[in-house]
Amino acid sequence: MTVNTPLCFRGKKILAPMVRVGTLPMRLLALDYGADIVYCEELIDIKMLQCKRVINEVLETVDFVAPNERVVFRTCERERQHVVFQMGSADAERALAVAKLVESDVAGIDINMGCPKEYSTKASMGAALLSDPDKIESILTTLVKGICKPVTCKIRILPSVEDTVNLVKRIEKTGIAAIAVHGRKKEERPQHPVHCDVIKAISEAVSIPVIANGGSHDFIKEFADIETFQKATAASSVMIARAAMWNPSIFRKEGFCPLKDVMQDYIKYAVRYDNHYTNTKYCLCQMLREQLETTQGKKLHAAQSTQEICEAFEMGDFYEETTAIFEAKKTSLETKTQDEDDQMEDPDVIKMAVRFDKREYPPQITPKMYLLEWCRKEKHPQPVYETVQRPLDRLFCSVVTVAERKYRSTLWDKSKKLAEQAAAIVCLRTLGVPEGKLCEGENHLINKRKRQDQERLINRDHGEDLAEPSHKKANFIEEASDMNVPKM
Repeated sequence: MTVNTPLCFRGKKILAPMVRVGTLPMRLLALDYGADIVYCEELIDIKMLQCKRVINEVLETVDFVAPNERVVFRTCERERQHVVFQMGSADAERALAVAKLVESDVAGIDINMGCPKEYSTKASMGAALLSDPDKIESILTTLVKGICKPVTCKIRILPSVEDTVNLVKRIEKTGIAAIAVHGRKKEERPQHPVHCDVIKAISEAVSIPVIANGGSHDFIKEFADIETFQKATAASSVMIARAAMWNPSIFRKEGFCPLKDVMQDYIKYAVRYDNHYTNTKYCLCQMLREQLETTQGKKLHAAQSTQEICEAFEMGDFYEETTAIFEAKKTSLETKTQDEDDQMEDPDVIKMAVRFDKREYPPQITPKMYLLEWCRKEKHPQPVYETVQRPLDRLFCSVVTVAERKYRSTLWDKSKKLAEQAAAIVCLRTLGVPEGKLCEGENHLINKRKRQDQERLINRDHGEDLAEPSHKKANFIEEASDMNVPKM
């Protein structure tokens, strides 16, 4: 059993949130090298609220998956007590909803109030929040009261020291656990000097931990420099961005590891956790920097898959071995799941191994429509579909109940609609009722539709009401199927 301990923000070395960099492989690598806390990249509240939380049994991760099947946030047990989830938000209730969605899988929640990029500020997020203290207070207070995990925020400094200190004092009163301060104004960039004096003034003005950020250009070149930056700012902790992006072994008190070893360690995590190759490639390019014109750099630049990236770093065997292990594990889990499904299956359910292929049916005609019309003709209640989603592979299975009998396909489908059509086919074939396939010859539903279209044309010519009675529409329009799908 894992014991949750409150996250402490004093005396810590922290991986900063960085877009496209702060994904799972980089966070784990930073922890390996000595980071105490790792922040994920900023993730927008609206995007997260569209995600489903999925247990990935193959990778042993928790995935937050968007409707398009893209993994927006992936985490694992190794980092659960060290990772802070940073979100972009300009709305207190949305921020709270996201925090509740992820809080059991992370160690803390952070609100980005420092990003100066347009994609963040144009939606009143990031640095745009600095000019709206009331909204800042509302978001942070709502989070502190609404969740059990510590809440932090990350800001940039304001034009004057006095204004910055006053804002931070107001933020402190919301009850947050710590505040990270990037020592530059929102219009300043990395080449501008970091304002250590302002961070120091903040550190001396408040009692909560202050995390100093922005020292990569002027201060932090190696591990010993982290302490130097901390002393210069009088901060409780130090947060590192670009220096860690270039070489995450900056957190290693024994000194840097050879860059080649660092990159290979990163690739191992990227393969192990199925990181998208474009993200892996981006992070490796940030590490290579001036070596991008070397032979290896050119191979990396040309790579169009994770396998090709591995081959560029002489890790082709590792890629093949790891993917083979995952394929075997996936097959084993699928077999186990199928066995469990068979054991739990209602023996009264009639089953067939069928799929719905829309190419075998006329346009706009489906088995569900045929089954619905048959039920009405026989004066049965309309079909009832119960659909579940399997977490392992996110496939769907549907059971349809008709005249108190249940039917389903033994094959799982990639969408809820396809699974329901397959269940309807099983029912129709069991009953010996036509299902509307092209090979069945004349299609009475199509003829019926043509007759109604002709009637509407005649009515229009005579100036009659064009509205079609709802009871007629029901013969041709499938029942709504947008209900939430439970997971098995």
